[in-house]
Amino acid sequence: MSKPHPPIVYGEYLRLDLLLASQSPKSVEYGQPAHDEMLFIVVHQAYELWFKQILHELSSVMALFRADSVDERSIGVAVSRLARVVEILKLLTDQLRVLETMTPLDFLDFRDMLVPASGFESVQFRLIERKLGLNPAARVPLERAEARRTAADAKLLAEAEGESSLFVLVERWLERTPFLELPGYQFWQSYRDAVDRMLETDRRTIEETGGTPEARAAQLTELDVTRASFDGLFDESVHARLVAEGRRRMSLRATLAALLIHLYRDQPILHVPFRFLTTLVEIDELLATWRYRHAQMVHRMIGSKIGTGGSSGHRYLLSTVERHRVFADLDNLSTFLISRRALPALPADVERRLGFYYPRD
Repeated sequence: MSKPHPPIVYGEYLRLDLLLASQSPKSVEYGQPAHDEMLFIVVHQAYELWFKQILHELSSVMALFRADSVDERSIGVAVSRLARVVEILKLLTDQLRVLETMTPLDFLDFRDMLVPASGFESVQFRLIERKLGLNPAARVPLERAEARRTAADAKLLAEAEGESSLFVLVERWLERTPFLELPGYQFWQSYRDAVDRMLETDRRTIEETGGTPEARAAQLTELDVTRASFDGLFDESVHARLVAEGRRRMSLRATLAALLIHLYRDQPILHVPFRFLTTLVEIDELLATWRYRHAQMVHRMIGSKIGTGGSSGHRYLLSTVERHRVFADLDNLSTFLISRRALPALPADVERRLGFYYPRD
């Protein structure tokens, strides 16, 4: 029986003729060959290939979460695809180590030939940020790179800005969590009582074992700050003020849903959603790690010089490490966790629903 498809050659399938002919060092073109420019080109081309894969994974996950109801199996698929993004981001950070085998003097052999091109112009990286849901208000401005975009690239970015980001889709999914209101059971009041007991225990511990009067005073002040942070969970107006101040971004209902998932992660129906949320946080953390390592590499290569694209280089990159976080609200949920021993017991019927219980016919 003949195969349904014709045979294919490895090099043809991967288009290696085009791929391996896509490195064109400017130093060679200008008659001043710089050995390390090849490394510079290959590393950045590899970045763009991995960015393409990240966009492929993010787009597929976003498609799953656009539905009004997200199937449990879809969440498992999303976790596996986002876990792949996690591994790619680790690889991208490791690639900086390869680039750092080039010394600053090696870079200077061809750096001036690249002006005004800059990695800031990477459209795919900007698409990743927008698809994840980077808050436009938090973005550190870099107008010069924006001005050099082609009309096609600008259109692509505008389209991405106009669609619901992964942040928005996850927020809506969390807001639909069915276990936030439990008839006949005041879960959040029980949780608040447990928090009050926990904080009161912490206060007594500080007063009894807090060391010097100054040390105790400092610890009690921090405890008051922690107590105040809980007010944003229990008071809609406090949460709204925190959002207006830029200290919170996710809606209160979505925040409570994410917290409930974290608190009761051991329940079978909540375990995969918990993994999904923690994977989003891991992506956020790895992007921040990459930004920081990139900033350190740039400082090593050019010091305090401006970047080829006209930015402040090292200082600009450092400023993005915290400001460009997307899922900081999920990362901050650990503030509101209490021990399993202190968790309010759930009603029996809720326990059954969270355990994939189905009545027999």
